[in-house]
Amino acid sequence: MESLRFLTPEIAQKVGEAYTLPAYVYDWATLEQRATAALAFPNAFGLTVRYAMKASPNGAILRIFAALGLHFDASSGYEVRRAIAAGIAPERISLSSQELPEDFRELYASGIRFNACSLSQLAAFGRWFPGHRCGVRFNPGLGSGGTGKTNVGGPHSSFGIWHEWADEVASIAAQYGIQIVRVHTHIGSGSDPQVWARVAGMSLDLVRRFEQVETLNLGGGYKVGRMRDEVSTDLARIGEPVKAAFEHLAEETGRRIHLEIEPGTYLVANAASLVTRIQDIVATGGPDGVTFLKLNAGMTEILRPSLYAAQHPIVVLPKNNAGKTKEYIVVGHCCESGDILTPDPSDAETLLPRRLAEAEQGDLCVIEGVGAYCSGMTAKNYNSFPEAAEVLLNKAGKLQLIRKRQTLEQMLQNEIPIQL
Repeated sequence: MESLRFLTPEIAQKVGEAYTLPAYVYDWATLEQRATAALAFPNAFGLTVRYAMKASPNGAILRIFAALGLHFDASSGYEVRRAIAAGIAPERISLSSQELPEDFRELYASGIRFNACSLSQLAAFGRWFPGHRCGVRFNPGLGSGGTGKTNVGGPHSSFGIWHEWADEVASIAAQYGIQIVRVHTHIGSGSDPQVWARVAGMSLDLVRRFEQVETLNLGGGYKVGRMRDEVSTDLARIGEPVKAAFEHLAEETGRRIHLEIEPGTYLVANAASLVTRIQDIVATGGPDGVTFLKLNAGMTEILRPSLYAAQHPIVVLPKNNAGKTKEYIVVGHCCESGDILTPDPSDAETLLPRRLAEAEQGDLCVIEGVGAYCSGMTAKNYNSFPEAAEVLLNKAGKLQLIRKRQTLEQMLQNEIPIQL
């Protein structure tokens, strides 16, 4: 069975007493440790680590990472504004987005970095800022990911400019006098070391095509083992061949290319826990009958199991029944058949029982590995459930509220009543 990561049963109980559950709890010490590891990524001629803030965009997390020396990757104009509101200097923010924000010209003028993610984006940038510097995101033609939904490289991915259109990129750049100073690629989550090394080589070939390129951004997506039996990406292992490739390019051309990486999951996945309460226990009969644990959280707090059949450790903290275990299907609180927290990893349509500590109604249940793409990516307000609170376990080991639980009034504030 899985165990708690940084929480203790006593701290989890304090969370349940101090805040309305469910509540996310982030661990400062883990955030700092992961940032330190990312900053040690092997590099030949300098490194910038950009936190992919879409993973978990709370301002407290952004400020912690900024203090540790990280820069930031934004996926929308709203994320840029959110980072600036958190005190992040615009020059430490890079925007790579599926669409150009309506206020893009104002954002770019503030000092942010920009990577064009399509030919039309590059042309628009050229019309607005002829002669300026920017980056270009390419689809390298190869990807990695646990599912097709998490693979953002290759012919079935919409992200970036297809690598074979490099001549079109050069043509647009020449037309508007754009200086292409960054090449950006990203292959998705999983980061198979062999795939990553191949993509790094393919990306350096793109660098060769553009003589003004100073920086190569290889994205993130490093596999993080949430479950006990899952293997995490070894940054040193995948980084050393990349470092060697950068050194080879320098020997060949004299160009000393700066490296950027954009971890999100790697930095925050295992730095947060979701503390919930078991609100009901029900069973079905017959030879195929199962027992369900119904939590007071679900896809409104953690969508990944429903979306990707993603696996998260689940730990029951029983008040009684010490040492006893039982198999359960764990489900969320939404009136939705897909609100399942224990899907079969090989088939999202199948339910897979977990052996957990034997539970009683009212016991606490902690879901681990929820730091990335959970609070920031939910079925928000489905069934009109409010957004959960976010809490930080700070450097002093004290609980500190970093986002209040949403109220019903806040949920309804943008609705406009009509006269009947």
